[in-house]
Amino acid sequence: MDELIEVVVVRVFTDERGANGNELGIVQSSPATAQREQAIATALGFSETVFLDAVHSDARAADLRIFTPARELPFAGHPSVGTAWWLADRRTPVDVLHEKAGEVAVTVDDDTAWITARAEWAPEFEWLPLQSPADVDALDPSAFTSGHHYAYAWIDEAEGRLRARMFAPDMGIVEDEATGAAAVSITAKLGRALHISQGEGSELRTEVLADGYVRVGGTTVYDRTIDVTL
Repeated sequence: MDELIEVVVVRVFTDERGANGNELGIVQSSPATAQREQAIATALGFSETVFLDAVHSDARAADLRIFTPARELPFAGHPSVGTAWWLADRRTPVDVLHEKAGEVAVTVDDDTAWITARAEWAPEFEWLPLQSPADVDALDPSAFTSGHHYAYAWIDEAEGRLRARMFAPDMGIVEDEATGAAAVSITAKLGRALHISQGEGSELRTEVLADGYVRVGGTTVYDRTIDVTL
């Protein structure tokens, strides 16, 4: 017998008008989704899909798993930010997300959510520093056939403003619209706070914290809810 599951779709790291952002699928884990998470994420085709296993209201914490179309990740930035915002929007705010990589601290203020993470939780990226934002814009996603590649150039180095794009064929992602894990890693690499403009027009902000932690945040908006037949 076919079963329907509900998938909430939010857009994470939108611009100031609420446009663009990276789509995130959020699924409440259930017996229907158990052991089928990867197949569901692959069928949905979002760069990441979150399966929310439990929300512990008394401890203000949530357990989640994150899947790309190709594999499960121990940590990812835009799913963490998007899930933190969605839980707060549902009036079940949390202070921490339990992910396979570790405990991800979160804060939410209206439409802006922030997470705190470590660079070593992110995948290994091949860094492609380029001379200008136009060089970043000119890249052809089809030229990247394996690995995880993060291309960037300064828009304004004094102000910490970067133009970036990310290509991750190994994750089943031709091009990621906004990549929180890469933002954490590039912030740790450069050792400074950043304002990153990625993809078609997504906006990410980062801060350097003590003891190797980086804070990354941005705006999330609700987009739609879809039903998927299993």
